[in-house]
Amino acid sequence: MASEQFRTPKGASDILPEEQSYWRFFQKNAEEAVARFGYSRLDTPMFEDARLFIRTAGEVTDIVENETYTFEDRGGDMLTLRPEGTAPVCRSYLEHGMFNLPQPVRLHYFMPMFRYDRPQAGRYRQLHQLGVEAIGDSDPSIDAEVIELAWSLLMMMGLTDLTLKLNSIGDSQCKPAYIEKLSDYYRSQNLTHPDCVRRLQENPLRLLDCKEKSCQRFVDEAPVSADHLCGECQVHWNELLGYLDSIPIPYEIDGGLVRGLDYYTRTVFEMEPAKELGQSTILGGGRYDGLIEQIGGAPTPGIGFGMGIERVLLNLKSQGIDVSENSRIKVLVAYVGRDAKEVGLRIASSLRNEGITAVLGPAGRSLKSQMRYAASIGASHAAILGGDEIERGTVVLRDLRQSTQAEIPAGDLGSKLMGHKLPMQT
Repeated sequence: MASEQFRTPKGASDILPEEQSYWRFFQKNAEEAVARFGYSRLDTPMFEDARLFIRTAGEVTDIVENETYTFEDRGGDMLTLRPEGTAPVCRSYLEHGMFNLPQPVRLHYFMPMFRYDRPQAGRYRQLHQLGVEAIGDSDPSIDAEVIELAWSLLMMMGLTDLTLKLNSIGDSQCKPAYIEKLSDYYRSQNLTHPDCVRRLQENPLRLLDCKEKSCQRFVDEAPVSADHLCGECQVHWNELLGYLDSIPIPYEIDGGLVRGLDYYTRTVFEMEPAKELGQSTILGGGRYDGLIEQIGGAPTPGIGFGMGIERVLLNLKSQGIDVSENSRIKVLVAYVGRDAKEVGLRIASSLRNEGITAVLGPAGRSLKSQMRYAASIGASHAAILGGDEIERGTVVLRDLRQSTQAEIPAGDLGSKLMGHKLPMQT
């Protein structure tokens, strides 16, 4: 009987060796961007007390109802695999007394998230996000800073034709009246989509997020939150737009833009590429001034975003952006004969100790076959030796990029290779 063949779980994927250069490219640029803006890294556990997400996301949001991986552990505790990063970061902010630090506290993270969702292009059940959170300042200049950070990172990576969409959904003073007006509008319409019928009762703001074609005309004609702001929210909104104009960052005001979680207030934003690849939104974020109070802290303002790394990588590939690591020297040590193999093993070890990537040629292959292997692994150089080179204490160093070669003393190989480093492409 044939043995069972296992595959990755639905909605998850392996990150294969040939994909790693894209992930390194993203992380290198992201680390540089967050450092420029002064954001420190925070890592939180992969799972949290399930009540954290119920309290912060709301009992009837789609994430809590349909998308979380929640389970009871052997000790009887209810735990949830992290579906988003903001609530865990805020929990950590409180637990570790970060409110005693100079405010705002600027934090970022690279973390996998887990959502039980229908897999499709750009949407996974295990996904990865870069997240940024600025906690402890309500000024609209911080909103502009967080948006600028996201925009700058996407520009640094070479992505073009991006659209920043903005909206203000008000706060606890004006948001309830707007939601009531929105509900009245939708009650006057003939809703047929089951999700929208449910959302009208449970979470009316999510009606504006419906992507069904049959509901789009309702969205287009719905009341706009930015037209129903209280005085303080209107001042905040006007100042934010002024800051973005002065940076400058181009934006579109989208009256139908909302966020899927209940804790968002005032500023909400998304960024989209011109060419839709599956799920079009690359990142989404906004202000959450009431979130920390919901989990036991004092009223504390905050704003942040989550950037879907897989979606960014799809767009890097679609736009043909070069992520090659041209400064990385990778040497195949090729050999002819058993004695040369032993010497080659020592040479490869010595190169690694000098900080150079070195791979010994596959055993039992001809020199020609070893050179084909060098090309297949993306080697920049080959160090070739046989009996004659061993006698002379030399190696033949072949530059596979320039198609040139020279015989050099074996002891000079490391310093010679270090001199071949090329600048990274930007």
